[in-house]
Amino acid sequence: PPLDFARDGRGWPHRDKSRFVEAGGTRFHVQIFGHDDAPALLLLHGTGASTHSFRDLAPILAEHYRVVIPDLPGHGFTAAPRWRRVSITGMAAAIAAMLAALDIAPAYVAGHSAGAAILLRMALDGQIAPQRIVSLNGALLPFPGVAAHLFPRLAKLLFLNPVAPRFFSWRARNTGAVAQLMESTGSRISAEGVAYYERLFASPTHVEGALSMMANWDLEGLRRDLPRLAVPLTLVVGTRDRAIPPEVSERVARMVKNASVETLPGLGHLAHEEAPGQVAAVVTAAFAEDINSAELRID
Repeated sequence: PPLDFARDGRGWPHRDKSRFVEAGGTRFHVQIFGHDDAPALLLLHGTGASTHSFRDLAPILAEHYRVVIPDLPGHGFTAAPRWRRVSITGMAAAIAAMLAALDIAPAYVAGHSAGAAILLRMALDGQIAPQRIVSLNGALLPFPGVAAHLFPRLAKLLFLNPVAPRFFSWRARNTGAVAQLMESTGSRISAEGVAYYERLFASPTHVEGALSMMANWDLEGLRRDLPRLAVPLTLVVGTRDRAIPPEVSERVARMVKNASVETLPGLGHLAHEEAPGQVAAVVTAAFAEDINSAELRID
């Protein structure tokens, strides 16, 4: 069954910030932090995660921004989309519909892993016009070599097998599989953080949402379009990231006109959960560049 907020959301991080929004045929779970008159900052999580992954980062950023964090379609407490192909353009359109329903036009955006790819797609397609995009260990380019064909095909086979999501959720409930998965990313997160992922992966619906997203994830079009990105881009990279090779961000920086790379020594793919204070400092410094340059233009 899908995750139920009344039942499974008990003790969920920042539950008091949660609301539900109907948009684009999907019922979104969204958390909003900060003052209404602060500049809006949209945060997007990656595949298989939810709002919980920003539980420590969001309150720090909320000192300066109105932080908006949705669960992606099919993830966490956001309903699975009615459309079956959970492509990058489909996700982008769904998030754009959610922003329209909330009447929020984000001044800044930041995304982790696949969340960063969605934001870049939205900016390229004119669905958002932020002053800057921050990519946190962004999954922005196709897998190299044989993996490009193998991983989506494997995810598709698993997704099309109705037993697969139940098997994965059974493993999440009965073994240390989730903790091993987290460690394999190169990150060391708290037992509390692992427990939130275990709660998510105990739901076949959440697992199905993640598998569906992986099965339909085609980054070739994004790679082709990246050189025409007009929005400044900051690529934040954990040097211990074992999920997305750090050189991916270096390659993207060479493809995009106004891009820079910030490294986080010793941190892995889930850097924002390992060291939220450090990541918040890098993010706010990146956004401050635009505020300072705007002031210079006015002077």
